[in-house]
Amino acid sequence: MDNHLDHMPVLSRGRHRNPKRGACFMELASYLAGERWSDHPACTHPLLAALARLVNDNTSDESRAKLVGLVPSIIGLSSDDLRVDARIALRCATTALPVAAAERQLALAVSVLAAEEMLARLDGAPSGRLSEASRRAMAEVPHATEQARRFSRAARITEKGFRRYAAPNAVQLSVVGIVQACISDPDALLRRLLEETIADCDALIRGPRTADVPEATPAHA
Repeated sequence: MDNHLDHMPVLSRGRHRNPKRGACFMELASYLAGERWSDHPACTHPLLAALARLVNDNTSDESRAKLVGLVPSIIGLSSDDLRVDARIALRCATTALPVAAAERQLALAVSVLAAEEMLARLDGAPSGRLSEASRRAMAEVPHATEQARRFSRAARITEKGFRRYAAPNAVQLSVVGIVQACISDPDALLRRLLEETIADCDALIRGPRTADVPEATPAHA
């Protein structure tokens, strides 16, 4: 039986002129979405696409081949909602912070606080709230957390600045922090980060799936 996967571009690092030369993660997404060949397709949120490109380029050849199955799940995840940027930045920073080298921990802790602050602002919630994931991650690096809190109290980022600078920097720092961390399998953590970030974006953009919504209990059951 002919397998259509045999005719698909092979994932490899960097940009490619056309499918015959291979594809990065997002170029393959553009191919499957029926868009013009590009590593910046319209079918995916720009920051999520940036994370996918970074994971693609910083993963070993053997592990990169295993990323192919994630490509379809990233198609259609596009939104102008700043909460998406904040969730992506927060997922990246909280994943990298516990494993990153000491010299990267302050910047990552600041990224966690900035993303949490932006989410609280967008939700109309009190400043200073932290998710459970953020509390766990920051508890691993108390010294960096203390420094980050002092820094964050003195700085107030704008929504434009967060989208343009803070969120992309958080993603970049996180991937580099994981790649350079003293852990046994950075490829596995990068894949998990991408999987979980895709799931976060899917929940925000598409909402909970029908199967995930509990059935209502009849009033006279």
